[in-house]
Amino acid sequence: MSRFVISALNLGLGAVLAVGLTACNRDANADGGVGGTAASQSAAAGPKYARVVSVTPVRDQASAPQQVCHDEVVTQRAPVKDQHQIAGTAIGAVAGGLLGNQVGGGKGRTLATVAGAIGGGYAGHEIQKNRQENNTVSSTQRRCTTVAGKGGDKIIGYDVAYEYNGVTRTIRMDHDPGDRVQVQEGVVAVSDAAH
Repeated sequence: MSRFVISALNLGLGAVLAVGLTACNRDANADGGVGGTAASQSAAAGPKYARVVSVTPVRDQASAPQQVCHDEVVTQRAPVKDQHQIAGTAIGAVAGGLLGNQVGGGKGRTLATVAGAIGGGYAGHEIQKNRQENNTVSSTQRRCTTVAGKGGDKIIGYDVAYEYNGVTRTIRMDHDPGDRVQVQEGVVAVSDAAH
């Protein structure tokens, strides 16, 4: 072959290679904005991050209100059967009259009997009144109160919505990740997820 044909073939081959490389670079630039192929992504250096769309704290559920009961000893004043202390007055008057009758003679004995009956009646009335005021009855009563449920205040995790390559996903994490999360193959790295 002549030198001219070989030069023309080399020039043609160089042009084909140049056009092919230009087309390759154009395809690589077009794919680079949406993540490219798996091979080009794995070849890219450094971690990949997704944009966090929302973070919602997850709280421990509160338990229902509960009724708590306990027994309590209650002391009350005993009910009074004789509100006017008639029995105490009568018994005191009889006892006082008998004592007064033992003193003196004649009209003095009569006066002593009347005075003893009046004094004894008054004393009997006061003694019965005092006993009624101090007379108590104890009983055991059940007291119940409703107590609000526990829990509901403790944050146990975070539901994180993130967007990567136009796809929005949600994952529960044990911490608030901020405005971005590290991803591997479009999914949040396992080490960041809540267990």
